[in-house]
Amino acid sequence: MADPGGFEYAVRADGSVLIWHRGRAATTLRGGRAAEFLDEVEGDDPQLVMARWTGQYRHGNERTAKNHPRNARR
Repeated sequence: MADPGGFEYAVRADGSVLIWHRGRAATTLRGGRAAEFLDEVEGDDPQLVMARWTGQYRHGNERTAKNHPRNARR
């Protein structure tokens, strides 16, 4: 699985946090969630943290699930 990349974030004057993925806005965090994000991003790999908070990451099983008989296109 490839490492997450292409994420950026910025803290606005009102304390909210904007997260972009490859130049497009992915999410905005406000209040307690923004503070929790900032604490977590300082202590861990920032790219991985942003991928987790935005949901922009792969689980590694997409191809397997696509080929499962239950998901076969008819």
